[in-house]
Amino acid sequence: MKSKPTRYSLAVVAAAFLAGCALPGSLLPFAPEAGPDSVPDTTTDTALALLPERFAASGGAGRPQPLAWWESFADPVLNQVVEVALDSNLDLAQAVARVDQARARARIANALAYPRLNPIAGADDFDIPTDAGIGAQLDELGLGSDLTEAFGITLPERLGLTTYTLGAEFAYEVDFWGRNRNTRLAAGARRLASESDYVAASISVLAETIRTYLELVDLRRQRELGVENIALLEEREALAQSRYESGLIEAQELYATRRALRDARAGLPQLEAGLAEAGARLWILLGGFRGDIAASLPAELAIAGGGEPVPAGIPADLLIQRPDVAAARQRMEAARFALGARRAELLPSLSLTGSIGLRATDAGDWFDPDQWFRNLSANLLGPAIQGSRLRDNVELAEAQLNEAAAAYGGAVLTAVNEVEAALSGLEAGRRRHEVLVSFLEEARAEAALRDERYSAGIGSYGDALRAAQVRVGAEAALAAAERDLGLARLALHRALGGAWIAEDAQYVSNE
Repeated sequence: MKSKPTRYSLAVVAAAFLAGCALPGSLLPFAPEAGPDSVPDTTTDTALALLPERFAASGGAGRPQPLAWWESFADPVLNQVVEVALDSNLDLAQAVARVDQARARARIANALAYPRLNPIAGADDFDIPTDAGIGAQLDELGLGSDLTEAFGITLPERLGLTTYTLGAEFAYEVDFWGRNRNTRLAAGARRLASESDYVAASISVLAETIRTYLELVDLRRQRELGVENIALLEEREALAQSRYESGLIEAQELYATRRALRDARAGLPQLEAGLAEAGARLWILLGGFRGDIAASLPAELAIAGGGEPVPAGIPADLLIQRPDVAAARQRMEAARFALGARRAELLPSLSLTGSIGLRATDAGDWFDPDQWFRNLSANLLGPAIQGSRLRDNVELAEAQLNEAAAAYGGAVLTAVNEVEAALSGLEAGRRRHEVLVSFLEEARAEAALRDERYSAGIGSYGDALRAAQVRVGAEAALAAAERDLGLARLALHRALGGAWIAEDAQYVSNE
């Protein structure tokens, strides 16, 4: 009778197939963890120690609101532009592909936790003549046909056998020292870093889109005001010519008026060129020309909430909000895990290999449980002798970890200082905007007064034209201040990695 598989052999096979994860160090007290016990990130520790409790120019504590932060500009056309950029920007499409690659690499690394299993289903058939191969060698030794006849054995002219096999081959490395586990964790950290890179790329693309939108709308407004200013200067030039011919003014005043007119006319082509360049940049960011957006661009900017202080919270919250800081942190973690994997390569490895299944020479017995077979082996392999290559790999991993730790510390300090600078810039832009609003109000009032006095016959036409020109200049300055205030607010959003709102405020998103 054919023997049954022993309990021991079945247990070994089951362990090899079910050991899907590396054995944790806590279950192996005799196997110390090969990974680094701590991250040598003295640069990061120094950076964190230098962080202030609160930003100097902060308007108060806040909480992160990374979704639809561009809606704080309260511009429906801008919201439409941003939505198109999110859907069609080609740089973001590349960033999405990089995230997909990182996720695929992480899945590939996770496969190390499972045994390699190859199913077997086949038939082996051989048919050879008895006077060839081993038969011919027996004849040369004098043990061929004469010997077989002496014992009454008659060999057939050919020998043949067909064997049917159904089973599986497997191989598994027991991860005592954490090499595979650290490799998986490193791949997972790189995946998280790639996802944070995508968020950073999204913010960068959106920031450039909003910046271009603000510049484009401002240039359209500056062109409109430039045309109006040229018209006023043409009237002043005609008036000066008439007054000069009448002997009421000197030639110098006429020449000064003409120079101002030529300067205004020369500046108009520059505005046209800048407008075309900004439009081209916007269409690139949107993945192509959009006629509906071009037709709906507003005549001027109105930065809602531009004068309100933006709460920035504390640097500890910033580290969570900023995607580039999160990516740097994950890359440092990936380097730490990679160092653990390199250290584990210096230690022996235990591998289990074998095969199990059913084998028969008759197809009818293929599924007979008595036809089982097994072939199991366990090998303890020492580290490969490759000169100093393995230890050099450890030194390389340590240097890469130190580099990643320094990069993380630099990202932290850069983030904090960018927020501080953006907060100060926004406050300066807000104060300048307030001054120019007041200046425009006075310029409009004076222009209206001069126009009324001229209509009543008690004021000169030249004074009315000059007052109108001052009003146009004030409107152009305020339009530029609106743009700069929007850019300053954008810089803060970018530095914060999105938007933060006051603790007691309610942020409403259109999504």
